[in-house]
Formats: sequence, structure tokens, C-alpha cells
Amino acid sequence: MTPKLVADIEPPYYTAVFTSVRPDAPEDYAETAARMDELAREMPGFLGHESARTPGGIGITVAYFRDLESLDAWRVHSEHRAAKAHGREHWYDSYSVHIGKVERSYSFERE
Repeated sequence: MTPKLVADIEPPYYTAVFTSVRPDAPEDYAETAARMDELAREMPGFLGHESARTPGGIGITVAYFRDLESLDAWRVHSEHRAAKAHGREHWYDSYSVHIGKVERSYSFERE
């Protein structure tokens, strides 16, 4: 299966870029990640996300939101907050979050 990128979103929109360092397979991470994916997809204004992880443990997830209000609603969602706290305590060696406004966007896909 070919991965599908998030594309064709009309700007402006916002991104939350989450970059992390963690061990390869921490306990209960996959289940929590699946639940966060499910919750995010239910959030008004959520446009999609993309993730990648290196064999060395660096991960990057970019989530796309229609507006800052949608992004903030995700940031303070009770289950998401609990997952973040659990991650700080059990999974991540370090992480950073960058919020940005996208004013121009384009994509390419080979046919």
C-alpha cells in the first residue's frame, strides 16, 4: 500500500509539528496513538496528519487544522491532555511542538 499524503488543503490553515525522541516500541504506545488518531478525526476543523519515524527513534507528526480554534480545542481535549502527560512520564526522551500558519501550499503526485 502506498502511503497517502495530506494534500489539496486550501490555505490558510494551521499546522502543529510534533517532533520527538522515544524508544522504538514503548508499552501501550500503539494503542494510545490509535485512540488519538480516532479522536483527532472527530474534531471539528481537523484536516489530517502525517507521521514518520527514523530507526534511531526520531519521530515527526504534522497535524493540520482549519484554524487556531480547532487546534486549541485539540490541545486541551481531556484524553489528548492525559496522553501527553503519560507520554512525558513514560515514552518520550524529549519532544518539541511548533505551531505554524500555512499561507501557501502545493503538491505533486505521480500518475
